[in-house]
Amino acid sequence: MRSRAARLTATAAALMALGAAGYLFFTIEQDIAFRRETLRSFDRRAREVASALADMRAAEQAYVAAGQGTDFWMPKVAALLADVAPRVDALRPSAATNEARSALMEAAALVTEFGNIDRRARDYLRSGQTLMAGDVVFSEGGETTAAAVRQVESARLAENRGFDLAEARLGRRQAAVMGGAAGFSVLVLLALAVAAPKPREEARGGDEAPAEAAGELMLREPAARPTPAGGPIPLLKAAAELCTDFGRLTDSRDLTRLLSRVATVMDASGVVVWLGDHPGADLRPVFAHGYSDQALARMTATAIPRAADNAVAAAYRSETLQVVLSRPGASNGAVVAPLLTPEGCIGAFTAELLAGRETSEAVQAIASLFAAQLTGVLAASVQRAESPATQRVVSR
Repeated sequence: MRSRAARLTATAAALMALGAAGYLFFTIEQDIAFRRETLRSFDRRAREVASALADMRAAEQAYVAAGQGTDFWMPKVAALLADVAPRVDALRPSAATNEARSALMEAAALVTEFGNIDRRARDYLRSGQTLMAGDVVFSEGGETTAAAVRQVESARLAENRGFDLAEARLGRRQAAVMGGAAGFSVLVLLALAVAAPKPREEARGGDEAPAEAAGELMLREPAARPTPAGGPIPLLKAAAELCTDFGRLTDSRDLTRLLSRVATVMDASGVVVWLGDHPGADLRPVFAHGYSDQALARMTATAIPRAADNAVAAAYRSETLQVVLSRPGASNGAVVAPLLTPEGCIGAFTAELLAGRETSEAVQAIASLFAAQLTGVLAASVQRAESPATQRVVSR
């Protein structure tokens, strides 16, 4: 990142990520607007059908009302029936939910049944059986049209619920897109800041500092492991690819695979995601990578209370990043990043680091970035009060 070309490339990549995110955000917003307009059209037509059904019921009841004549009201009912039936059928293809389509099918069947009831009422009137006609009109005819109105109203409400769910899903997608782009851009800025070139007078004064001391954002394998054939892995590129893949998660298996890559990018011997079933609840591990079955069993045996005296609980309480320093020959260091939502902290992301990298500001920033990505993926399950702690802890 010291060369001018590398800095320009990183800047261009950040601008391209922001541009692509903006385009995707706009496209999703257009989809939401189209769905909203479609819902408005469906809602208006459903209300019109319900109103026509009510008019049809009132017109039929006028058959036996004092002072009314069937010569006017029978053609009126026939005209309304001929108008309502195709309008109910036309609503069904425009419904977006199966619940609405089922309700409209039931409404269409009730309209057909009303036509049969109306013919019986007319036959009674023509034969002079006014009382029988009145019984059919007010009981069977009234109940049938009322049931049809309820089915149309059920379809309308189902469409509104379906739109709300779709809008929420698309909104989360927008947040993931913009969050990924913003995270990548912050990472680029961090890389440019940490890897800024030395002033000329400083460069002339003495020996060059080692690459890692100067802030070189390159991930090297620890000395205990062989260096891969491809050489050092660019930390910035690997983290950017992970941010992009976080936005494409579909199930827990994908998240498990991503945690393996997160451990590689951070040069961590193990990573764990801790969650409570609601903000402030006790923490349990829900995903892990890099630990033996015995270690996982010890972790899952008991929950971590909010008041516990360890780095995970401290990050959970304070909502700030915690650093555990390594002890040579005794234990590795670690960083603990809180998972923060507008409602509060829902958990923590821990990474056990090799070669004393827990003190690196770049590594700490990467941990916070991955914690933000994990929050976007896992927050919805906590908000639905579905305890992720019941999931099986996954290791490699």
